[in-house]
Amino acid sequence: MLRAIRWTALTLLAVFAIGWVVLWQQGQAPGMGQASVSVPGGVQVGGPFTLVDAHGATVSDIGFRGRWMLVYFGYTFCPDVCPTELQAVAAGLDALGPLADKVAPLFITIDPERDTPIAIGQYTKLFDDRLIGLTGSQVQIAAAARAYRVYYARAESKGSTDYLMDHSSFLYLMGPDGTLRQLFKPGTTGVQIAADIRAKMAGG
Repeated sequence: MLRAIRWTALTLLAVFAIGWVVLWQQGQAPGMGQASVSVPGGVQVGGPFTLVDAHGATVSDIGFRGRWMLVYFGYTFCPDVCPTELQAVAAGLDALGPLADKVAPLFITIDPERDTPIAIGQYTKLFDDRLIGLTGSQVQIAAAARAYRVYYARAESKGSTDYLMDHSSFLYLMGPDGTLRQLFKPGTTGVQIAADIRAKMAGG
């Protein structure tokens, strides 16, 4: 199952990479004033999930209907990119002001072996009390990752019991109806995230 997820996600990443090259050649590549990445036509991103929150309660995507979801996949032992992205999410929520109440910021682990409900709850609070940490079984995490086309794989070091997780690092903005509205590239600032969410909210 994980192999299928990885191949699907890698295919999607390859399509994104090609799109970036085309945009760069046109002078419109992300990193040149654009915070979002276009999703190729016909590619479905997002879908149902059933996971466990920091209190051990079962939650699903249906429970967030009516709110915008800002979804990021990572893990608590991540040394660099996850903290950076979660700081951007927290900054984006601050910049949104009262509108942040309409957003459910979700941090879904791709390392459920170590990220217990307690661990993920403690981790998210380091960035913002509004962040909702979600974990679950290997099967539940795999299903959520497959729905969002997330790539992840365990990367072990020889002679060590410690390991890191390779993973894609996109931030997903889902509408109140659960459909993808925007895909933020890694490194997008909190100010830009907030500005784009405001624009999406205004557009309905």
